[in-house]
Amino acid sequence: MTSSNLSQRVIEGDARAVARAISLIEDDTPSGAELIRRIFPSTGRAYLVGITGPPGSGKSTLVDRLTAEIRKTAKTVGVVAVDPTSPFSGGALLGDRVRMQAHAGDAGVFIRSMATRGNLGGLARATSDVALVLDAAGKDVVLIETVGVGQDEIDIVRTADVSIVTVVPGSGDEVQALKAGIMEIADIFVVNKADREGADRTVASIDANLSLQTFAPGEWRPPILKTEATTGRGVAELLATIERFRAHTAGSQGSRRRARAEFRVRELLAQRFVQHVEERVLGADELAGILDRIAARELDPYAAVDEIVRRTVKGASAS
Repeated sequence: MTSSNLSQRVIEGDARAVARAISLIEDDTPSGAELIRRIFPSTGRAYLVGITGPPGSGKSTLVDRLTAEIRKTAKTVGVVAVDPTSPFSGGALLGDRVRMQAHAGDAGVFIRSMATRGNLGGLARATSDVALVLDAAGKDVVLIETVGVGQDEIDIVRTADVSIVTVVPGSGDEVQALKAGIMEIADIFVVNKADREGADRTVASIDANLSLQTFAPGEWRPPILKTEATTGRGVAELLATIERFRAHTAGSQGSRRRARAEFRVRELLAQRFVQHVEERVLGADELAGILDRIAARELDPYAAVDEIVRRTVKGASAS
C-alpha cells in the first residue's frame, strides 16, 4: 500500500489503515514520517485528554469508564494506552486493550496499547504522532493514558490539551501529588477509589497545597474530584469538568498547542542531529572511542560535544 493510499484511508477513518499507520510510526520508519506529512493538514480537530498518576491509581479503569461516558454524547474516541515495555519482546507489557474489551465492538472507539521502549517521562516517543493519526481519522476525543512512573511523568503536559492527575488514598500515592512536578502539570486532580478510607484527607492535602499557589483573577484553579472508576461514580462529573476546562481555555488553546509544537520540533531536531552525527560526521566506532576516552577521564563531555559540533558545522560549510 502506498503512503498516499494509506493516508487517504486513515483520513476516511478505516480502522485497519489506522492500525497500520500506527505500526509504521512505532517502528520509526521513513514511511511513518511521510504519513505524518500527508495527514497533518487534516489534524487539529481532536481534543487530547491526558491521564497520568502513580501505578495502581486506576487509570485504565478510569479511561474505560470515561470512554463509555463520552460515547453517550455520540462523540468518537481514540485511546492511546502507554504501558511498560516487555524486556523480551519490546512490546507493551500489560496490554490495556485486554482491560477495555467492553468497547471492542464499538466502531466509534479505537484503542491502541503502546510500549514506552525505554523512553522516560511516562510516554512512548511516538505517542504524539499516534495521537495525530487518531485525530486525522476523525476521533473527536483522544484519551492518552501514561505508564505511571510517578513524579517524573511530565511529558503528558507537552502532549495533551488537558492533563488529569489521578491519585488514590491510603497508599502513600497522595504524597506523589504533592511533589512539585505533578502539582504543576495538573489541570484536574482526581482522587480515584474514593470509597477507601482517607479520601477526604487526600482531597484536603491537595487543596492545601493548591492554596499555597497564587492564581490570578479568572485563572483556572485545578479542581479536585472524587471518583470510583469501578462503579462509574463521579465519571460524569469528570467529563463535565473536562468540558468546563475546555471552554475556559478556548482562547488560549492556540498558545498551548504552539508550545507543544515547539517541544516536538526540538525533540525531532535533537533526534535527527544525533542520527546525522552518527551516520555522516563520525567514523565507524568513533563514538565508542570517544566514550571510552571520557570514561577514562582523558576527555571531558563538553570538549567532546564541542568537537563534534565543530566538525558538523565544518562539514556543512564544505558542502
